[in-house]
Amino acid sequence: MPAAAAEQTAYLPPYPGPAQEAAAEQTAWGHLPAVAGGLPPYPGQAQQPAAPEGWFRDEVQTPAPAPAPAQDWSQGGQGAGMPAAAAEQTAYIPPYPGPAEQSAPAEETAYMPPVPAPERDEAAAEDGAEPVEVTAWSPATLAGNTLRAVDPAQARAEGRSPIIDPGPQSAILTAALGLLLAVAAALGQYALLVPLIALQGLTAAGWFRLNGMWPARQGIALAFAGAVVADVAVLAVDRTYGPGAIVGTLGAWVLLTLVLQLRSHADPDERMYGLMASVASAALAIICAGYLAAGSAAVTVGAAAVAVAVFARALPLPTAPSVGVSLAAAAGAGVAVGGLTSVGVGGALIGLVCGVCALVGLRVAAYDYPSKFVHMTAGVALPLAAAAPAVYLIGRVVG
Repeated sequence: MPAAAAEQTAYLPPYPGPAQEAAAEQTAWGHLPAVAGGLPPYPGQAQQPAAPEGWFRDEVQTPAPAPAPAQDWSQGGQGAGMPAAAAEQTAYIPPYPGPAEQSAPAEETAYMPPVPAPERDEAAAEDGAEPVEVTAWSPATLAGNTLRAVDPAQARAEGRSPIIDPGPQSAILTAALGLLLAVAAALGQYALLVPLIALQGLTAAGWFRLNGMWPARQGIALAFAGAVVADVAVLAVDRTYGPGAIVGTLGAWVLLTLVLQLRSHADPDERMYGLMASVASAALAIICAGYLAAGSAAVTVGAAAVAVAVFARALPLPTAPSVGVSLAAAAGAGVAVGGLTSVGVGGALIGLVCGVCALVGLRVAAYDYPSKFVHMTAGVALPLAAAAPAVYLIGRVVG
């Protein structure tokens, strides 16, 4: 070769010989470029030293890679149908994705959040019906709703109404207990004592559950014991001194509850909540003894009015018409039952006031996402318990 030609080709790489072409063809398996460093060295192969940076002027024209033979996927495994030598050379190649992996690329779904499953209403399952899927929540209203919440915190965050009416089942039980009180009052105080004790027990248990405190056996037992003591005190004294016996029992039980809460080792906030719930539960249960202190005729009229008002309120009517119908029904029941007793026309006033007290008790029992247990206890007892003072006071005015 002339000297001038040697100077022009001094910086070009040497042309690959037959041995280098054979090595390039062996490294073309698996769709890899036939360049040095494409695969890790295998035993018996000498590693070619890398050229200095900037040594190449132009890209090296490498021979086209040989097409890879098709793999037999029916035999299972990644190396099925592949020669042993080729399997050794491709040991470090990642596995070829299958058809299922190709249809759903991981890059497209790597950052996608999981699709939430539709929430199901557990209230229907609690009532015995088939649970339904809930897709939207209603805003908080005063008209109430029909979905019973399992988790009050979640329901409050979702904006669901905190008012859930007790419904027709508790209304039927309230009406039955009210009619039982009305009939027992006509028979005498000792006959009235049997349904009255049941009413006081439901009041004590339902109030604690309505305030989210469960189990509260000590508080329920304390409130129920106060109610029994008030009943005994009213029966032990003359009917004229019945209110004094009720107020005295209530004062003694508030003091006893305060002493017991001061001896508690709970947190100050929990002790305060327990004190308020215990005092309110004991007060409601003790106030029910007003049915014993009132006249038998007033008790009959008032209990019948509460039964009719609660039943009318459970009818499927809008809120405003339902309230009007229930109050009118309570007043009508007072007039009808008052005509059968010594109360007379004054039963309309007793029925109207007892109907208002019954609706107040229903609203209290329907507040703050109550459960079915609350509806079967506080929803039954609170309308009758709230009407006990009205029965005594209005009965004294009318009679």
